[in-house]
Amino acid sequence: MSRVDFAYGAAHRLRAACRTTARHVQAGHRLLVYCTDPRRLKRFDSLLWDFDPASFIPHARLDDPLADQADVLLVSDAAALADAPATGWLLNLDLACPPGAEQFARILEIVSGHEADLQAARSRWAHYRDAGHDVRGHQLSQGTWEP
Repeated sequence: MSRVDFAYGAAHRLRAACRTTARHVQAGHRLLVYCTDPRRLKRFDSLLWDFDPASFIPHARLDDPLADQADVLLVSDAAALADAPATGWLLNLDLACPPGAEQFARILEIVSGHEADLQAARSRWAHYRDAGHDVRGHQLSQGTWEP
């Protein structure tokens, strides 16, 4: 089963996801980012380009011709996630649990303080727990998190 880490208290979920993504890339991890909401995934993609002017995070959509060279692969549907290369790490930006969660060694979840986000996170937590995953919670401090 997977280890699932929830980071609570993000002031801005997608910016916190960018910082987490940057730390994992710097640590040498290849990361899949899953989200079925096209607007949220597009916003995250844009934020990766300019959230930190001093850094660059090589990222691409899974179907992009340059995907083999990217450290971060953006995945927008369940079928593509099932066919994605094994990375071991998944950052879930969707409101639901990713399908096939058991195929990942680690799943990262970032949760803001917005009530709708908290409710969706509670539902995902229960789903992961009931499926037998190792679920852990972490309180964000000043927007940083080291899972």
